[in-house]
Amino acid sequence: MNIVIIEDEPQTAAVLKEIIEEAYPTAKVIAVLESIVQSVSFLSDNKDPELIFMDIQLADGLCFEIFSRVSISCPVIFCTAYDQFTLQAFKSNGIDYILKPVKEEDIKAAFAKIEQLRNTFSPAPALTSSVNELFKKKNYKNTILIRFRESFIPVPVERIAFFLLENEVVYAYRFDQQKHAVFKTLDEIESSLNPELFYRINRQALINRQAVQEIQPYFNRKVVIKTPVKMEEKLVVSRLKVTSFMQWLEAPES
Repeated sequence: MNIVIIEDEPQTAAVLKEIIEEAYPTAKVIAVLESIVQSVSFLSDNKDPELIFMDIQLADGLCFEIFSRVSISCPVIFCTAYDQFTLQAFKSNGIDYILKPVKEEDIKAAFAKIEQLRNTFSPAPALTSSVNELFKKKNYKNTILIRFRESFIPVPVERIAFFLLENEVVYAYRFDQQKHAVFKTLDEIESSLNPELFYRINRQALINRQAVQEIQPYFNRKVVIKTPVKMEEKLVVSRLKVTSFMQWLEAPES
């Protein structure tokens, strides 16, 4: 999901971007805009994003002026310190109205509302397609191709401890201490593997359940995973995923 943030407070924009991208790895913030002028220019030159988070009081005026200058067809979530613009917000593609300071639970509730609206208004053919797609994803990969010298070799996924994105390249770290490049994105790999066996702990790492030897507290409410594989970097579970990661570890495999 491509997302635009329109917010003139840099710290608020940074916090909002962090919450969105950590909680929803498939979401991508494609632009952070600070003013009406910037927003009109961007939205005029680019295809509509799928969602906009928009502050109401911007440095050069109220955000509603943007709607009078450019056509916006995607849903908008308003984030503001003021509560007197609720009616006008919902007349301007608004689907939620969040009061500052922005909190994680508010963002999660807003995304849940988006999903509920999609499910409610999706036509039957689209629903059928989604169900079919869901069943297709049950056919998870048992092996994955990795680069070995000048060739590609198939490796059973149970032999891979984790996948890690390093310098724009995804590497497979094996339990036998070998490391190989995988010429796919982490999103592609994640969607092809059984979620009962592999978990996306952050935007850079996907870990095998069998690779988790120990979990240690880390700063800012994060945790670090100890594995049998030797590596220089720490495998850190982002703070927004710690609870779901623990639940995933304890969940029985089907």
